[in-house]
Amino acid sequence: MTVTSLDDASAVPSPVSAPPRALIAGALGNALEWYDFAAYGFLAAIFAKNFFPASDAFVGLLAAFGVFAASFLMRPVGGIVFGHIGDRYGRRQALFISAGMMTFSTVAIGLLPTYATLGALAPLLLLMLRLLQGLSIGGEYTTSAIFLAENARPPRRGFIASFAGCGASGGTLLGSAVAAVTATAMSGDDLVAWGWRVPFLLGVLLGGFTLYLRGSAIPEPRRAPAAPDAHDGLPLILAFRIDGANMLRAAALNLTLGVGFYMLFVYLTTYMQQVDGLPERLSLQINTVSMVAVLVLAPLFAALSDRVGRKPVVCAGLVGLILFSWPLFRLLDAGTPGLALASQLGFAVLIAAYAGPMPCVLVEMFRPETRCSALSLSYNVALGLAGGTAPMVAVYLVTREQFDMGPAVYLIAVSVVSLIAALTLTERRGGSLN
Repeated sequence: MTVTSLDDASAVPSPVSAPPRALIAGALGNALEWYDFAAYGFLAAIFAKNFFPASDAFVGLLAAFGVFAASFLMRPVGGIVFGHIGDRYGRRQALFISAGMMTFSTVAIGLLPTYATLGALAPLLLLMLRLLQGLSIGGEYTTSAIFLAENARPPRRGFIASFAGCGASGGTLLGSAVAAVTATAMSGDDLVAWGWRVPFLLGVLLGGFTLYLRGSAIPEPRRAPAAPDAHDGLPLILAFRIDGANMLRAAALNLTLGVGFYMLFVYLTTYMQQVDGLPERLSLQINTVSMVAVLVLAPLFAALSDRVGRKPVVCAGLVGLILFSWPLFRLLDAGTPGLALASQLGFAVLIAAYAGPMPCVLVEMFRPETRCSALSLSYNVALGLAGGTAPMVAVYLVTREQFDMGPAVYLIAVSVVSLIAALTLTERRGGSLN
């Protein structure tokens, strides 16, 4: 059997699954995107020493996470740019360009001279490269989720679409693992001097493989008649006109995804070192184990949503975050490796239940002719505002306000907002994407 459309924005989504290589190509770019983001977050303290050495420890760390946040603020711009490309010129073009930009900027960070060599120009160049990465990632996750969902059989759509999120989790896991191995294999002085470059230079392997697959496994789009009004002005303007309410709902749904993911699986490595006093190697190892749990559980919860519905699974995960974030942070605050691991695994289960079905939930909310634009903007506004700033907010609450439980309160608050949005969802499990 052939697939009616693997890639075209204006084509009617096919009920037949795409070839496995095409699905892998669609999901793999997320691993590249989040690999770099994770590696930077895990090594933030070292970036603070190398690029902001004139500051005290707190200001330097805040500046390093500020660069992390600045890249997220470019994500809405990337969502607009790549959403337009995906809707107007096809999913394939958007996926290929975003992977190329991310590969270039990741390797460039690994080659970047530090403050000791370039002075104030070094952090400026770091900021520019992170902004380029933010632009790139603005279209990656949403376009790949759309590509996967549009080319999956309806009874397995949630499971197949979840691999967009699995690519993100897998990239974060890989970034955590590479950072952990690098930190374990060398002394602290070597890690600060040159070892931090290794994870970024290795990004060329993942990036090159992603570009090869996307160039060879995803065929050129086969055009179908455009939907009514599909080319009546910019896709984003049309999206606001026909799907404005759903765009607001999607942004609210994604607040917890941004705060939860980047607080729990990026910032908490720093939290375990500063608050619990755990060694850097041990905190990275605990984080890696928890990411493995998310990677395994998210597709299972997505598959469950194919059977019982998206809404019950997503709401259960959000209710769990509201009820258990405080006690899980109390476990983490105890300062012992065993309790820290138990806390991280508890969060992994709750995030997997909420995030596993989320790619399919978001795709099913929007019409095909403006799906890339509507989803990319709403998703990236939420991730840019909430996800990128989550580590900074956590650092401020814990370090300046001396409120170790501040991150838990913040996570509970955004989970309440996302739960309200989830309760208003219309269940579309198994239905047509048209």
